[in-house]
Amino acid sequence: MVLREPAARRAVRPGAVCGHNGGMTDSPAPLADPHLVFDPVAGVRDVVVLGSTGSIGTQAIDLVLRNPDRFRVTGLLAAGGRVGLLAEQAYRLRVRTVGVAREDAVPALKEALRGQYGTEPLPEILAGPDAATQLAASDCHTVLNGITGSIGLAPTLAALEAGRTLALANKESLIVGGPLVKALAKPGQIIPVDSEHAALFQALAAGTRADVRKLVVTASGGPFRGRTKAELANVTPADALAHPTWAMGPVITVNSATLVNKGLEVIEAHLLYDIPFERIEVVVHPQSYVHSMVEFTDGSTLAQATPPDMRGPIAIGLGWPERVPDAAPAFDWTKASTWEFFPLDTDAFPSVGLARHVGQLAGTAPAVFNAANEECVDAFLNGTLPFNAIMETVTRVVEEHGVPGTGTSLTVADVLEAETWARARARELTKATSTERTTAEARA
Repeated sequence: MVLREPAARRAVRPGAVCGHNGGMTDSPAPLADPHLVFDPVAGVRDVVVLGSTGSIGTQAIDLVLRNPDRFRVTGLLAAGGRVGLLAEQAYRLRVRTVGVAREDAVPALKEALRGQYGTEPLPEILAGPDAATQLAASDCHTVLNGITGSIGLAPTLAALEAGRTLALANKESLIVGGPLVKALAKPGQIIPVDSEHAALFQALAAGTRADVRKLVVTASGGPFRGRTKAELANVTPADALAHPTWAMGPVITVNSATLVNKGLEVIEAHLLYDIPFERIEVVVHPQSYVHSMVEFTDGSTLAQATPPDMRGPIAIGLGWPERVPDAAPAFDWTKASTWEFFPLDTDAFPSVGLARHVGQLAGTAPAVFNAANEECVDAFLNGTLPFNAIMETVTRVVEEHGVPGTGTSLTVADVLEAETWARARARELTKATSTERTTAEARA
């Protein structure tokens, strides 16, 4: 493999890698390496946006519309619940293809598109569970995977196999299918879009992997920072959805409240950067200004900081190694501000420790952890499971799953089977907990 300076910005065949010697290219190569550019391209980059009507998708489209000289969206995919917005996006961006995961949403989508396009020809429509995978493998430069949940695994694998640069916001696909992703991804092919991993990505550009002592992942602490486990017993879904700094979807917001999101990010950091779990720390930073830090062997620490705004990490994912001017707001250094850092309360928030455990187990354990958590979050949002019971139930499901086989031979079928079992078992346990709770309330 020949390494060259990313600044050259040469148009080369897909799969060629540019970078410079002295980067994070020690063997084994990490999944994400800021020193490498997988597919350099001059001019406008064609982008497919998966999850276009969600938080990541809408902010990505805002960025694209403000930078037509840099990006062009060729395909959009959404679940199908907001077809009006999807049709509006398709018309404004003049996309080639529109996809919906729900086939029953097609009639409403066609009607919404006709309302936007009038007598003009409509874009191609893909529908069903394979629509995301088809779009991920379509002709483009970059696939932004902003789908929520482990259903993002298939399009992640499809994009990698098709030779697309993958701007990865769907952390679950990496969590549940780590060995599968690592087997397909070429050096530099994945650019992380999570704010924390985009921050690590940028800070790691300052040195080699041999220079890294530890990764420090920051957590806002969510809406329940400072509360004890006992004080969390009776919090409501409305309380959990009131995040102090970030506007996100309901599942991710609850995951932020339990700090499951941070646990998943620890696993993701390990997989992306090939840093051992014992050298990845979590620190609570309520202001969410510092998105993560890298401590180097000489004692220096590099922190990446911006006001909370996901358009910055999205711009890194879509534009690297170039930066997109004014992608997101910068700090006003003429105003005083306070930046605080606190240790993590592992008693009130045991999710990070459990995530480390399943990450070290590897194999299907992370898939079981993630699937059980998704079921428990759904039960909590529906009012049938107390907040503290989310992690209690997930822990029990992980324990019952036991020690998985080695992850090196993991298959998609293994992941799906483990997820199916974990979801069913989590539903059984949440139902039992709900019944016990109802009985106790009736007796009281």
